[in-house]
Parts: sequence; structure tokens; C-alpha cells
Amino acid sequence: MTMTLTADDRTAITDVINLHGHLTDSGDFDGLREVFLSDVVYDVGDLGGGVIVGLAALRDAALALGEGNPVAHHVTNIVVTEAADGRARAISKGIGVNADGTTGSVTYEDTLVRGDHGWRISHRTVRARRIPLTS
Repeated sequence: MTMTLTADDRTAITDVINLHGHLTDSGDFDGLREVFLSDVVYDVGDLGGGVIVGLAALRDAALALGEGNPVAHHVTNIVVTEAADGRARAISKGIGVNADGTTGSVTYEDTLVRGDHGWRISHRTVRARRIPLTS
């Protein structure tokens, strides 16, 4: 059954996606409960990090990466679509700024569910952009 996303749903989903970078960059791992379900599946296999399951494991992975983490996560181009299973899907572009000034680009592919505390990401796949558009 397809649900209809309201303008309020779309705003709430966009806010959740935007909040990720603020919380991550400030090291507020407890605050990530406002973005992800506690059993989130976070797939960074394309970046060499495998599949991380759960907020505690996500925190541990970020801390283990240490200074390899970007100093800033920026998100843009968020597109939200309805899903037949009562969930929402979103794709967005991420830009990571590293301490040395280099940058990287990724695409976030998110599945979101609405619960008692609003919309949360249940699954995120991060895909690196390494090759420019070619014909």
C-alpha cells in the first residue's frame, strides 16, 4: 500500500538527512538517535568500510577512523520519494571536506521509516563518486 507523503513529512525527512552532518561533525553520537534507528544498517562497503549495524557500531567505526574522518559533512540535492511499503526513500549528494582541504563526493541512498519519534533512517548506503560523467 502506497502512502502519501505530506509537505510536513518531506520537510521532516529533509531535516533528518541534514541533521546527520551537524551531529557527526560535532561528535554528538548520542544525538544520532534523532537521525537513525538504533539498529540502522549503514553500508559503507563502497568506501572500504563494510556494513555497519547499529548506532553503537557506527560510533565505534567513526572513532576508529579517527583523523581519517572528514572535518565537515555537507548534504545537498535531497530527493524524497514514497515507497509502497509505508516507508520513504531518499537520495542525496554528500560532500566531505578533509583536514588537508581535499574533498570527496558520495551519494546517500536512504530508507526511512516513521515511528513514534518521527522519521528515522533505517538503512543507508553510501556510494562514492569517483568517475565523472562520460559519454
